[in-house]
Amino acid sequence: MTAGQRQAGVQAQVQVQVQVQVQVRYFASLREALGAGQSVALPAGSTVATLRDHLLACSPRHAELLARGRAVRCALDQQMTDESALLKDGAEVAFFPPVTGG
Repeated sequence: MTAGQRQAGVQAQVQVQVQVQVQVRYFASLREALGAGQSVALPAGSTVATLRDHLLACSPRHAELLARGRAVRCALDQQMTDESALLKDGAEVAFFPPVTGG
């Protein structure tokens, strides 16, 4: 193996780690408006806030329903979280409106 081949192999390994793939799920009224969810690729080191910013840019409907001023809760891998949480490859992020009991 030449030095160039070794370097190409190292670069290929680094590229694999440059992105994380996350599964987004929507619930309640968000699901009715946006669908069940979607798969999103983001740069490694992204947070839930980064994901939300990405989703805000997806469409005017996403921008309206996920706007920062709206009460939207999020869970990371089925645990309530805030937007500073770091995303890992294969993570599931759920967005849903606050729920009130009756």
